[in-house]
Amino acid sequence: MEFVIKISQFLLSLSLLIVLHELGHFIPAKLFKTKVEKFYLFFDVKFSLFKKKIGETVYGIGWLPLGGYVKIAGMIDESMDKEQMAQPPQPWEFRSKPAWQRLIIMLGGVTVNFILAYFIFVGISFTYGDKDYTLEGFKDGYLIENPLMQELGFQTGDKVLAVNGEPLETHSQVIRSLISAEQFTVERNNEEVNIDLPEDFLGQLSSRKNRKSLFLMRFPFMVDSANDTLQNSSVDLKQGDVLLAVNGQPVRYYDQVAPTLEGYKNQTVSVSLLRDNEKIVRDLKVDAEGKIGVYPAVSEKRFEELGYIGVTRKEYTFFGSFAGGAEKFVDEVVGYFDQLKAIFNPSTGAYKGLGGFKAIYDVFPDYWSWESFWRLTAFLSIMLAVLNLLPIPALDGGHVMFLLFEIVSGKKPSEQFLERAQIIGFFILIALVLFANGNDIFKALSN
Repeated sequence: MEFVIKISQFLLSLSLLIVLHELGHFIPAKLFKTKVEKFYLFFDVKFSLFKKKIGETVYGIGWLPLGGYVKIAGMIDESMDKEQMAQPPQPWEFRSKPAWQRLIIMLGGVTVNFILAYFIFVGISFTYGDKDYTLEGFKDGYLIENPLMQELGFQTGDKVLAVNGEPLETHSQVIRSLISAEQFTVERNNEEVNIDLPEDFLGQLSSRKNRKSLFLMRFPFMVDSANDTLQNSSVDLKQGDVLLAVNGQPVRYYDQVAPTLEGYKNQTVSVSLLRDNEKIVRDLKVDAEGKIGVYPAVSEKRFEELGYIGVTRKEYTFFGSFAGGAEKFVDEVVGYFDQLKAIFNPSTGAYKGLGGFKAIYDVFPDYWSWESFWRLTAFLSIMLAVLNLLPIPALDGGHVMFLLFEIVSGKKPSEQFLERAQIIGFFILIALVLFANGNDIFKALSN
């Protein structure tokens, strides 16, 4: 069932982005009276799952879910239709249109992707508002379980104060800063400690088999239920009870429970619990593995009430959501350019973390959440737009590059040159796709 939910979100998001991107090319092409021969979701190598001709355009769905395309007459594209290009130019062909019209057609796809991402963020702002966790609310810092972070000198209980000398206030700022972080400043035992990250930090992180989260929030052990087949099934425990101490030893956080119980295997311990803001005491049996057979629960509202976390919330009016959406949009675009900068700098090793379709599939949760779905779709829309703007022949950015040269110089590159450039660009794209998806396979095999 989890697979069905994840793959449904993945395919729905991908299909929406592809159709709207291609629609961005299709609409200006039709406005400028340019013939569009095909409009496809996914690639129709050898055959189509569905196709229907309406007017002069064949609309269809291919079987290979690696993208989509519109085939515009008189345009040198991935179809490499040399037979058509050998014929005299026709007034309804792409190559016969003025350079400025061709430029608008080529920029239509990425423009739609950027606009889509912005309006998704507007909708998110209005519907869900903003929520974040304050660093001040993490009174005892973060839980550090990632081996690489521990090797670099981070410790559980560290409170993050700044990155690269810039003070931080929220958890989301900490996560976003990881792409460009060179030095963290943390508070440890009431003293400031600087921790330098190696230049290839991102590469080391991607190469590790153990990819636990870097900064984990610390929560208390709150009871959900006791396993009715294990040793403490008959003990008076209620959902929402919060563990405070074991045999008088304070246990404020969930991550402290296992190490504490390790010393009481096959013994009975006296535990202090908080129930409805009153302290109670219960005796629990610890088994040979140091476990008490009690399932933990998570309640952000309760954790906030107890002072374990600090949450900031902001709601937007309808008109205010446009400004809120713009802020989120700019943050995501800037953040993605930072990622690309790191990926194209070999010294960072960030290219090792480059992923393909499995990596995109993995970012979707295994439960259905419209908020998560739309946030991820907005991010992927930005990613699709930025990647398509790269000046690589066969991508929109490659076509734009040649069109800008034509507009500035007044000289149109020859069709033979454009064909060769298209072939080179195609092989570059294939290499990138193979590398990214190869990374996915390597990571899967190394786990």
